[in-house]
Amino acid sequence: MRTLTPAGPAPIAGPADPTPRRLLLCGVVAGPLFVIAFLAQGALRPHYDPLRHPVSSLALGPGGWVQAVNFVVAGLLTLAFAAGLRRTLRRVWGPALVGSWGAGLIGAGVFTADPVSGYPQGTPDLLSEYGSTHAALHDYLSLAGFAAMAAACLVFGVGFARDRELGWATYSVASGAGFTVAMALATIAFSQNPALVAHGGLFQRVAVTIGWAWLTLLALRLLRRRPAGPRTPAGRPRRPS
Repeated sequence: MRTLTPAGPAPIAGPADPTPRRLLLCGVVAGPLFVIAFLAQGALRPHYDPLRHPVSSLALGPGGWVQAVNFVVAGLLTLAFAAGLRRTLRRVWGPALVGSWGAGLIGAGVFTADPVSGYPQGTPDLLSEYGSTHAALHDYLSLAGFAAMAAACLVFGVGFARDRELGWATYSVASGAGFTVAMALATIAFSQNPALVAHGGLFQRVAVTIGWAWLTLLALRLLRRRPAGPRTPAGRPRRPS
């Protein structure tokens, strides 16, 4: 008898209930919307250098509310996607980790970061050794979201491997590794490391793009799956014997 994996893909809930598919669609929209929004803001904002400055700095200064809203909207869409994953896969850890990424985004929007790397113009490269309370909350919630994203890639990768879907297993694990390395480099750069500080924004954008691309493709993959076959009275797909 073949056992079901803890986070790997399973058939969608079926044609009678469109809600899971609508929730999965939120996962298709969230990443591209978030990335397009911060790229557009970075290109239009005076004195903002996308290669140097973090995405979070777009929430500072005039018009900063746009990026704050971008964080919150992307987070809410991701939470909806996580609910769709939970209903579609009937798993716990993978969807919970995706939901934690969404919660981290919302926290990053509610609590703004301190100025860093000289943006907004006229501010010091590093405001202080400890920073403000709202910036500390921003950093802790963001860090929790980053860790959840990396862990989600790994958990889904293990699930795909157990289902012998080696292409998706490799892609998931590689995405988690690339996300982690790029985000670590960004963190070092934002701490004003002389060798990396000029490219902190670039490293962060690479990490964010890797993570969002993986989530978006995962959502598309699940939307393309056919509805489930025969089910047990409890609503779970029958296991092949």
